[in-house]
Amino acid sequence: MNQLNDFLTELSGWLWGWPMIILLLGTHVYLTVRLRFPQRHIFKAIRLSVRPDAGATGDVSQFGSLATALAATIGTGNIVGVGTAVALGGPGAVLWCWLTGVFGISTKYAEGLLAIKYRVKTSDGRMLGGPMYALERGLGWKWLAVLFALFTAVASFGIGNTVQANAIATVTNETYSVSPYMTGLAVSLLAAAVILGGVKSIARVCAALVPFMALLYVMGCIYILIVNADYLWPSIQLIVESAFSPQSAGGGFVGATVMMAARYGIARGLFSNESGMGSAPIVAAAAQTRNPVRQALVSSSGTFWDTVVICALTGLVIVSSVLAYPDISFDNGATLTRAAFAKIPMVGAPLLTFGLLTFAFSTILGWSYYGERAVEYLRGQSWVRLYRVLYIIAIFVGSVMNLAVVWNLADCMNALMAIPNLLSLLLLSGIIVHETRKYLWRNQLDKEMEDLGARGKVQEMRDEELA
Repeated sequence: MNQLNDFLTELSGWLWGWPMIILLLGTHVYLTVRLRFPQRHIFKAIRLSVRPDAGATGDVSQFGSLATALAATIGTGNIVGVGTAVALGGPGAVLWCWLTGVFGISTKYAEGLLAIKYRVKTSDGRMLGGPMYALERGLGWKWLAVLFALFTAVASFGIGNTVQANAIATVTNETYSVSPYMTGLAVSLLAAAVILGGVKSIARVCAALVPFMALLYVMGCIYILIVNADYLWPSIQLIVESAFSPQSAGGGFVGATVMMAARYGIARGLFSNESGMGSAPIVAAAAQTRNPVRQALVSSSGTFWDTVVICALTGLVIVSSVLAYPDISFDNGATLTRAAFAKIPMVGAPLLTFGLLTFAFSTILGWSYYGERAVEYLRGQSWVRLYRVLYIIAIFVGSVMNLAVVWNLADCMNALMAIPNLLSLLLLSGIIVHETRKYLWRNQLDKEMEDLGARGKVQEMRDEELA
């Protein structure tokens, strides 16, 4: 196991080196420029996310699909992941994580658009989509679609399951002295009650849980920042300066190179918002929406909430607490986060516990749907039931085992999912621009999507270019 862990650590370091950083951030920036900065439509996107698209085709509401995607992304990456980025990359990693979210809004927009554009309807009326369908139907790369689905299925047991279950078990054991075995059993049963009901059950629970848990966490972070008010502006200055100058780190922080700050900030930013990884489009494809751009806008708002807002607040809480209390330990990300929040009397420790428990549990629910759809793409619907059983068992296993190997495996799977998804976004960017021009730039968001067929679509695009 030690040899496997060493191999995965080395592989993760290679996958998250400069090539991945350039590909990921390059895609974010390229799509931002080519789509004329879709970030400026974020408030329109938020309004659309809470307004049902009456009469549109799909399995769940747009808000239900967004809540499920947020449930999968707002997890330990937003809390422990930010602490890990700061512990390994210094305070400057917070800025890189935040910038990944800001520019990642464009990538999440593009993913949501392609999810609706290339989704398929099953014989029983369900909507299926995601990067595997965009790769197969948009580019004709079935082999790469299969690889993406395989990476997603494996990742669902890591980033979406055992990692989250272990975080829940660790928190309950350290805070309330509850046995990990008891926690694992309880979480498995609760998850089973939701997961076995399918996407509608998952979306219904997530739509109720996500707004409540996110609002309470944001309010708690704001309170902590008020308590740390004297260190808030110095924290912002330190984060910005340290992102580009390793000598700027101070106040108890361990110095880190700019490369380390960028690497860990971007990696944890992706772990947090999953923009570019290709997971969120899988549930976006199930949304009730009249055209691809409406859902693209709704999907983009997810990155705004989980990274631009929640991760930024977490990062400021950690950095300001370290400046206020220089004795905080830097052993690892989890220790740093826990120590930073625990310094705030009355609110800090309960807020962290509540955030980790609810965020991690919601991630388990959201990723179960991603894994299901990946397995269905690979082997058909008959294998979904077996997947659900294995997924629920894995929750219990993850609660009681050491997950050093799983964490490194999760980082590797994230990168391997991102590569084919980013390629599809870049190579299909012409389609994305075409659809954006048709519905958004011409103020026709209420227009129904027309199925012209492949030949008709090509002719329409030629007519658009001539016009």
